[in-house]
Amino acid sequence: MSTFKGFSKATVAFLAELEKNNDRDWFKAHKGEYEKHLLDPARDFVVALGEQLRTIAPDIQAIPQVDKSIFRLHRDTRFSKDKRPFKTHLAAFMWEGEGAKLESPGFYFHLEKDKLVLGGGMYCFTKDQLPIYRAAVDDDAKGKALEQILKAGAKDFSRSDHTEIETYKRVPRGYPQDHPRADLLKKKGVVFGEEGPIPVSLFSAKAVAYVYKRFEKMENLHQWLRQNVADAKK
Repeated sequence: MSTFKGFSKATVAFLAELEKNNDRDWFKAHKGEYEKHLLDPARDFVVALGEQLRTIAPDIQAIPQVDKSIFRLHRDTRFSKDKRPFKTHLAAFMWEGEGAKLESPGFYFHLEKDKLVLGGGMYCFTKDQLPIYRAAVDDDAKGKALEQILKAGAKDFSRSDHTEIETYKRVPRGYPQDHPRADLLKKKGVVFGEEGPIPVSLFSAKAVAYVYKRFEKMENLHQWLRQNVADAKK
């Protein structure tokens, strides 16, 4: 059972200070604060939220470890012009399916110094998943079901697959350019998401219920992706 009692004002204060002092020496001197104010509550949060998510996604993977559900704070700067060593947000992902973490549908939590970002779906299909996804979109029943899910979700979420996900410029080869779901065939991924000010409930145990209720509204998309993409076979 989780012992999560909420994040603290010290959590967002640390993120704000890290943004001002994004260097290894500063982080080394304040690593204890990172452990206490970010990592420890994040572990408890993942456990508590995982317990709730299993009511709609029984096989959810909510693993309270760095490089599992909790993302590393260290940035990979090898191929980036931005050489800042640390991310300035706390992020976690809980996924469900037979595939690897980022190859499965799931629920994303992202906390910055002054905002909360929540998301659900699959951000980027793999090379093997793309043809499976496109075949599902092409199928009248499955494709129309996805359209209805996205249409309904657009009322609840400020971000949707139409606004945040990269697309290919043309309808993929093998499908007519005037396909009734041409816009979906060009997608590289499908998600729901939102961002906004940090709610007061995040600083108490009520954070779990708040986040769960938002993720619950993403359930139909999650299930469609799991059944028709992540766990579907060619």
